[in-house]
Parts: sequence; structure tokens; C-alpha cells
Amino acid sequence: MILFENHIPLEKIKQNEPLKNHTYIKVGGKADILIHPTTKNEIKHIVEIAKKHQLPLTVIGNGSNVIIKESGIRGITISLSHFDHIQVHGNSIVAQSGAHIIDVSNLALDHSLTGLEFACGIPGSTGGALYMNAGAYGGQIADVVERASVITKGGEMLEIHQADMKLGYRDSIFRTNEYIILEVELKLEKGNKDVISSIMQDLTLKRESKQPLEYPSCGSVFKRPKGYFVGKLIQDCNLQGTRIGGAEISMKHAGFIINADHATAEDYLELIRFIQQKVYQTFQIDLETEVIILGD
Repeated sequence: MILFENHIPLEKIKQNEPLKNHTYIKVGGKADILIHPTTKNEIKHIVEIAKKHQLPLTVIGNGSNVIIKESGIRGITISLSHFDHIQVHGNSIVAQSGAHIIDVSNLALDHSLTGLEFACGIPGSTGGALYMNAGAYGGQIADVVERASVITKGGEMLEIHQADMKLGYRDSIFRTNEYIILEVELKLEKGNKDVISSIMQDLTLKRESKQPLEYPSCGSVFKRPKGYFVGKLIQDCNLQGTRIGGAEISMKHAGFIINADHATAEDYLELIRFIQQKVYQTFQIDLETEVIILGD
């Protein structure tokens, strides 16, 4: 690609790349250009080129909580899945945004650092976890994040501190501002390694017993309405097992939609709309999607 000559090694660039190969649910159309940068400078160059040539720029992590439409994504798509270095500094861990949050929690265990046990089964990237303030079993990223290094789509490098992140339930400043998260610093505490390990093992067993991990899925599809549990609402509408195309509401956990048989993004989106309609008709509750939907 002549646009990226002398800036990005050609082996990191793919044209007309099927994005179903880069999402957990194995659906999605093609990216015009998909790039896997591994350094901050490469990311900066991509941002500058997109700005100069007025090309749309989309950023994904490891594709764990995203549905990409079959029409694909125009312009440039950056996948940060190879931008994944992790370092420990005393009681802090600094992780590049593409690092799996599970790997970060395991490294915390190795160094007897407590506070990130809740993340031991979250399949997303560290940047994605911060983007949506991911949480589970009583913990959330807001409890441990110290700061983040970002680059704007205008090419400006910034440091954002916890107090300025507007972290709420599955929400953050990163969802509304055009920041690309580069690096996240997590502030943890010294703990007992055996106790940390025991907590992580217990949470892993709970997750394996309650979630349909044997199938591709995008995790929790909907945000939890205040005072309710999404899975219970869907169960009470007698929707478990409902299938549209290859997308199916899990029998194991009604808050999950699994790719049971070569589903398409449209199967997922149609099933999501169907669930929203049925829950509203039955309970007058609007279900808001937690999963991120991308594409034309």
C-alpha cells in the first residue's frame, strides 16, 4: 500500500480482509484496509495518514464484544490485538491496549497483586475493558484504573487520569470522545497469592457453569436495567432457545446470544431487535445494547 510506504511494514496490512476472522462471534464483512500496528509510532502514522487523506478510521481490540455488519467497514480499520505488551512497576501494571485483560489479571496473580481478580474471565482487551468500564462479580475497571495514554484522531497524544474518565456502568469518556486508547495503568495492592488464586479459581468455575463458553458469542448483549437482571427478563418472556438464522438465545444464560450455526451479523441484529420488542411488550423495559455494533 503506497499510502503507508516507509511507515508500516506491508505484512501488517491487509486489504479486503474478512472481519469475521477477527471477532469472537465469527461474523462480519470485509475491511477495506485492516492494519495490525505493534508500536505507538505506527499508530500515530496511521492516524496522520487517515486525517491527511480524509479516510474513515475505525479501531477494534480483539473483537470480543463487537458485532460487525456484513457490509463491512470502509476506510482504515486498526486492530490493536498485536499491540499487547504488559509491564509491572511495583504495585502498578501498565498494559498496552491490545493486551488481553485476562493476561493482565494472570500477571497480577504472578506478582501477588490484588484488585483485578474480577477480570480473570473477561475475554476483552485492556483498552476495550476501559472503553466500556468492564466489570464482573462486584468489580470493575473504574476501581483500579489510574490513567490512560491516548491519541486523538487529530494526532494529539494525551494523558487521561481516572477522575476525568467519566466512568459509569458500562460507560466512559472514551465512548463519546475520539480517543484511541494506547496504554492503561492499573493501580493494585499487594496481596496473598494463594488467596488471589483461590478467588480467581472460584470466579472461573462460576463463569464456566453459568455462561455458554463452548460457543462463539459476544458476551453480555444488553446492559442491565436498574433493578432487573437481563437474563431473567428474557427467560420470563420464554425466549431461551429462540433462533434466527444461526444466532440463538443461549439455553445456559439468556443474556447471551450464541453463534449456533454459521450465523450472520444480520441474524444477530434481528434477534437483538426481537428480544428488545418482546421485553418491552411484556415489561415496558427498554433493553439497551452493551455490545458495540460497527459497519456500514
